[in-house]
Formats: sequence, C-alpha cells, structure tokens
Amino acid sequence: HTSVLRFCKDLKIKESEFYNCFASLDYLRSQIFLQFYNNTYSLIQKEKGYNSKLPKEKLLSFYVTFFEVLLLNRSYVLFALHGGKSQLDKMVALKSFRREFKQFAAILIQDGNATKQSIINKRPESIFSEGAWIQLIFLLKFWMEDVSPDFEKTDIAIEKSVRTVFDLFDN
Repeated sequence: HTSVLRFCKDLKIKESEFYNCFASLDYLRSQIFLQFYNNTYSLIQKEKGYNSKLPKEKLLSFYVTFFEVLLLNRSYVLFALHGGKSQLDKMVALKSFRREFKQFAAILIQDGNATKQSIINKRPESIFSEGAWIQLIFLLKFWMEDVSPDFEKTDIAIEKSVRTVFDLFDN
C-alpha cells in the first residue's frame, strides 16, 4: 500500500487535487476497473447488429472485448490483482465493476427469459447474474495465468464457458 501523500508526490500533484476527484486510493483503483467495464460496454454497443444479438452472443462479445481492453492494460491488471494483494484488496478494486457487470448480466437474463414461454423455464436474475460474475472471475484468473501465444487458451475458455452457461440456462 502506498499513501495518497506518496502517490501525489510521485505524480507531482497536490493532495487537494487528488481529493477533488477521489476519496481514497481504493476508490481510485475501483474506478479504474469500472472504466475497463465502461470502455468494454461502449465498444460492444457500437458493434454492428449488437442489439439484435441473442444474450449468449452479447455475453460472448462482452468477454472477448473485455479481455482485449484488459490486454491493453495487462501490467496494471496483474499488479492490481496478483501478487501479495489480499483478497479484500482485490474485492475492493472490483467492487464498482462487479455491480455494473451484474446489472449487465441481469439484462441479458431478462432478455433470455422474455423468449421463454413458461414461467417455470424462466431463470432468477439474481442467481444467474451472480453466476455470470463467478464465471468472469474464473476467466480473469485464467487469463492472468495464461501463457499461451496470443492468449489462445483464454479465448477457448471464454467460448466453452459461455456455451456451457447458456446450455445450463436454457435447460
């Protein structure tokens, strides 16, 4: 951990400038991951035909784009989520991102439920959005440890896990 004072000295800015934007370093870290989410969401919304895609295709598109965004920031992601960081530090860094991602997943579940005829076949949003979050954390950990060229194994893991989750969702 570093202090806000040290952080500001390293950046040669006044502490008051930092506090004008962020309440703490933990909040700053959480905003970085939230921005990764926002960038990803913005990019997929611009894809041709995105709105007409099935929920499964939207989730796949999100994951592929998200890991492209993370790749551009891999050193930071590994620093923030790897090494000597406690689980609590990692959870704090992902808190805002988690909230937004789960809302995104809930919308996908609503869209999927809208196509189901029977109320019995409809899936609870809270359970399945939490499942999507757990899936994303698994993929993130997998990506962080992936040493395959061009992260090919992560791409395979993304495709297989999305297919598996939607097979479960549909059945």
